Amino acid sequence: MLSQLMQAGLSPNVRSAPLTGGEPVEHWTEEAAVVPQHREHLRVDMVVREGEAVAGGAPVARLRDHPEIALVAPMPGRVAKVHLGPGRQLHEIVLFRDAGGDMRRHDTEAAGAGDGSALRALLQDSGLWRQFRARPFGRMPAPDAKPAAILVMAADSRPLAPDPLAMLEARGEDLMWGLAALGHLTEGPVYLCQRSGPALAGPGAVEGRLRLLRSGPRHPQGLAGHQLHHHHPASVAAPVWDIHAEDVADLGTLLETGLRPALRTVSVTGPALSEARLLRCQDGAHLAGLCHGLTVPGPHDLVSGSALDGHRAVWLAPRDRQLSVMTHHHGAPRGHWFRNALSRAARPVPLIPTAALEQALGGALPAVALLRALSAGDDETLAKLGGLTLLEEDLALADYVTGAEPRLSALLRGALDRIAAEEGA
Repeated sequence: MLSQLMQAGLSPNVRSAPLTGGEPVEHWTEEAAVVPQHREHLRVDMVVREGEAVAGGAPVARLRDHPEIALVAPMPGRVAKVHLGPGRQLHEIVLFRDAGGDMRRHDTEAAGAGDGSALRALLQDSGLWRQFRARPFGRMPAPDAKPAAILVMAADSRPLAPDPLAMLEARGEDLMWGLAALGHLTEGPVYLCQRSGPALAGPGAVEGRLRLLRSGPRHPQGLAGHQLHHHHPASVAAPVWDIHAEDVADLGTLLETGLRPALRTVSVTGPALSEARLLRCQDGAHLAGLCHGLTVPGPHDLVSGSALDGHRAVWLAPRDRQLSVMTHHHGAPRGHWFRNALSRAARPVPLIPTAALEQALGGALPAVALLRALSAGDDETLAKLGGLTLLEEDLALADYVTGAEPRLSALLRGALDRIAAEEGA
């Protein structure tokens, strides 16, 4: 059964210009911003003002409800613009780069010695806490939350995503330090998911609580939701966190040196490029700066994330490791007469279970039951099917395959929001 699930999924053909060079190139954009994740709502108190110089990794704002959690400068620079909405809700904090500026150094002695409280404080003050994502609901964890398990993703099956194994090739010791630290945040297992090849860490790591998972080659095998659905489903009473393996290696570096690495690996791909590239850039990088000189003539859209589950943006979102440069199409695309008729019908375009949809769900979820629960707003059945473990990205491939309206990912988000409100979460 497990071997069959490993082969489940699809390999969507997303067009892109050919990749130039195999090794990532360091690329700092002259502007970068601190922004929320898509659909994330953060109320903040500023600790810097416009025009003020700030060191890389130093706090620029703190969460109003949880001031121990800092939002940090992605690079040494000067604060160019602060844009807050009603209720001091964060839109963007833009910085201009100072190439000769300093990086903030942290005191990591207590956290490195295994003090769980000190480790939490370090993660929250360094900005790495934002890289954790709690399921259900997909939010940043509360400062004192304890997960039932943590999943470290060293696999990514999104089309044209950078290979996490290549990111970690020379960072084995940093990864081990980071994995060991995660064991102080949970009393449950720590899962490490990777593709084929030698194991990145042995089972003796994390006080014997490390579990190695293998993902298949097809999408959505390399998504956290898919893996957790099989191995450790989330619930309101027992939340589960996921985090990218590169961020865990960054935690290891932080513990060892006191400095949080400023750069992450990002693929710049898409049909509107003359060539694709792998880059090492800062958090919140200016997307136009990442693809400057690479786009072909004509209008295009900059998408933070993959072509399947990304969103049009100006800045690289906190957890994204892809920039997709897509050709912009004016007006509504011509469709088949039957689809056009359905789109003008009194009822929405129907969601029809097919073999392709089953594969788009990774062979894990029963398509008919899931469609029925989402379409009917049956949140109780959705929870029984394992829907609390899923996020919008886990259904993006199903949206791509069906093209139906309303989108499955939107229906899932509506259900998760209703359940969160009912649970007071």
